[in-house]
Parts: sequence; C-alpha cells; structure tokens
Amino acid sequence: MQWYEELFTDYGENYDRESFTQGTAGECDFIEKETGGDKATRILDIGCGTGRHAIELARRGYSVTGIDLSESQLKRAGEKAAAAGLGIDFRRCDARDLPFAAEFDLAIMLCEGAFPLMETDEMNYAILQGAARALKPGGKFIFTTLNGLFPLFHSVKEFLAADKREGNAEYRDNSFDLMTFRDHNLTTFVDDHGNKKELSCNERYYVPSEITWLLKSLGFKAIDIFGARLGAFSRGDQLTTEDFEMLVVAEK
Repeated sequence: MQWYEELFTDYGENYDRESFTQGTAGECDFIEKETGGDKATRILDIGCGTGRHAIELARRGYSVTGIDLSESQLKRAGEKAAAAGLGIDFRRCDARDLPFAAEFDLAIMLCEGAFPLMETDEMNYAILQGAARALKPGGKFIFTTLNGLFPLFHSVKEFLAADKREGNAEYRDNSFDLMTFRDHNLTTFVDDHGNKKELSCNERYYVPSEITWLLKSLGFKAIDIFGARLGAFSRGDQLTTEDFEMLVVAEK
C-alpha cells in the first residue's frame, strides 16, 4: 500500500478539519465564474476526497461526478451529500486509469487530489492524460499543484510548521531533492478512530514550464497559471516564488 492510500484510510472526518480544507466556498466561486454560471456544465471532480467541492457545486445546481481511490473518503462524501439531500455520483476509481471519454465539460482536481502524489512522473502524467480524455472538445481543466519555484527560495519545512494548527497533521524531516523536485517528509496524523500514525511521504513539485509542456502535449490550447490562494482563487494573482501552490486553468 502506497503512503497516500494509507493516509486516506479512516481519515475522512479529521481530514475535513485540516486548515487547507477550509476554503471550499471561495474556490467554488472561482469555478462558477469559469463555467460562466452555466448549470448544464457537467463536472468531473478528480480525487474528490470527502466531496467538499463536489457537494458545494451540486448545491449550486451542477451535475457532478466525484472519483477517489479511498473508500473511507468516499464514504464520508456520500454521508455528507445524503445529509444535504444531494444526489452526487461518487465512484471509487484510480485517477491513473479514468474510464471516461469526452463526457465532461469541466474537470477539477484541487488540493492535490491525486496529482502530484504518485510515486513516478509517468503515473502523474497518466492522471493528466485521463483528465484530458474525459473532457469534451472545448472542455476546461482546473487544478492546483505544488509550485516548484517555492522550495527554491523557501524552506518547505518552515512553511508547513508556520501553518500548524491543533489537531492537524504534522510534517517533519523535510528534504527537497533538486534532481527529482520531490519533497520527502514524515507525516504524523490522527485517524478518525484516534490512532496516531506516521508515514514516510513524498510529493512532486512542478515548475510552470513543465505543466505548460505536459498540457500542450495532451492537446490543451490555452493554458494559464496563477498563484493559488486558499479560498480565494483568482486570475488576478500572478504566480510568484511566494506561492506554495499554483492554480492551472487549461482549455482544449
């Protein structure tokens, strides 16, 4: 079992308390602007987790399909959707092998839902391939990923430590590899049953030129990259070395 599979086992309720999950409404405001408010837009949420974006978008009248690898996260998503009286198509599915072809107008992949957690660059690329394949001609892809410019100028360890809150996961022994652009760390967290766990994790950081090239290779024509601010996505935020994450908006 890979670290990201183990992390999201029995980690639905506590995941929803993490500081990085608190910007859902504002992020969905941005997504709505990008759809032009067209409620006929069919949306695929890749790595939907506990369904926070899928549920908010469904509440606003959109048709959403959410996929995730974690049964625990999907169970939590289904419970939240049912409590809100919403019908959302949640499916257990590996983002590296998406079963869709030209079915969606918009694909979203937020808060490192799947990309860039995979153990090889080829696996991460397969996720982008699947998203591109799932979109109709003219479809749009909105996702966030880790900004490779950030660790060249800042300490990832210090950044994560500064954002630490009571009850949230903790990160230590960070080591950024300049040859692979991967940050290796030990992540400690408490699962929904109160068990404390420690995992050896690593995540791939990407520089903007890499993302642009990867998406162009998949047939995306317009590719825009911005700084990603929690709960306040905007085309007005130029990406800088101060941004921990980047926001990507691409159109086929």
